[in-house]
This record gives sequence, C-alpha cells and structure tokens, in this order.
Amino acid sequence: MFFRFFCLESFSIASSTYVEHDELTMETHPHKKNLIYLAGFMGSGKSTIGPILANTLGYEFVDIDKLIEERAEQRIVDIFATAGEQAFRSLERSTLQDVSTRDHCVVSLGGGTIASDENFQLIRESGIIVYLQLSPEEILKRVHFKTDRPMLKNVNGEQLREEDLRERIEQLLRRREEFYTRADIVVQTDKKRVGTTVDEIVCKLRGYVKD
Repeated sequence: MFFRFFCLESFSIASSTYVEHDELTMETHPHKKNLIYLAGFMGSGKSTIGPILANTLGYEFVDIDKLIEERAEQRIVDIFATAGEQAFRSLERSTLQDVSTRDHCVVSLGGGTIASDENFQLIRESGIIVYLQLSPEEILKRVHFKTDRPMLKNVNGEQLREEDLRERIEQLLRRREEFYTRADIVVQTDKKRVGTTVDEIVCKLRGYVKD
C-alpha cells in the first residue's frame, strides 16, 4: 500500500517521461525480499541516499565500509596500507555474509563489494540490488579531492594525478560494470537531487519488496 500511494503521489508531480519509465518497472516479481543493496562506484551517493531511503521505507540502514572499520578498528585506507587488498576483501566478505541475514534493511555496499562472482551470488540471492549509475566524468568530479580511497592511489599510497586518476576510474568501472548492470534496478544519479533519486528508487521498488 505504501508503494502504491507514494508512487501515485510522485507521479502527480513528475514529468510524463518519468511516469512512463517507472510504469514499465512496476510488474510484480515472484521472489520479493526486504533487504535492499545499494551498489555503485565510489562517489555515486550510496552513503548519502541510503539513510534517506531507509528512513522513507522505515528500514534499518547499514554501511558496509563503516561496519568493516568498526570491526577492524581501523580505517579502510589503513587496512589496505598495512594488510593489503586481499585482507580487506576477506573482511568485506565476512561482513557481507553477516549483513545478508538481516531483514528490512538498506545496505550501502562498497564500490567493489559486488565485483566478484561469490559476493554477487550472495547479494543476488539475499536481496534486491539497486545500481546507482554515474558517468566517469561525474565520478572524477566527486572523488578528485578524496584522500580516503585506497583504490584510487598509486602503489606508494600517493594520490594519482588527474589523468592517471581518470584512467584508473575507467579501468575499475569497466571491470565492475558487468556486475553493476545485472542489478534488479538501475537509477541514473548524474546531476540529480538526492530527493529525486530516492523517490525514483522507491517507485521502482514496488513489486520487488515484501509488504
């Protein structure tokens, strides 16, 4: 009932193009769930959109990266620096396994969490995947001055120059897109207000989520 009312209200103020697009996604899906995973490249807005989406739905919110940092008592950038990426991915996997058992929860995934067959299978089987899609140009604008992204540093842990950073983003995006684009729901977030994105996700979730 919530999704029906919310989407009808959204439609009353949306453009005809927006309505037509969402109507195509509102069929009923046979395997409804109430665990929602937000996937997307770093900078796509998962940690910003997630709490608002969770509040809108009356769900709990969990940020995988923050949960890993709490358990390890280290920042992710420090885990990479002291133990390496493989150790981080192991922590990420065990954290994901725990989170996958939760109910009525919105989960913000790390940018690369979904980018392995094993993790993707677990995420797919336990919840609904929403991909927050962002262009490489917009990603570059959003992460250019970030210093806490170990995947965007060189082998010495130094910030990449702009051209090298652009190339790294494109490489990672190409590698991860095969997983991102298999999401249940895809939402473009380029130059879009957070509230508009949340409204669009809620409408597209109708038919996927258990009452």
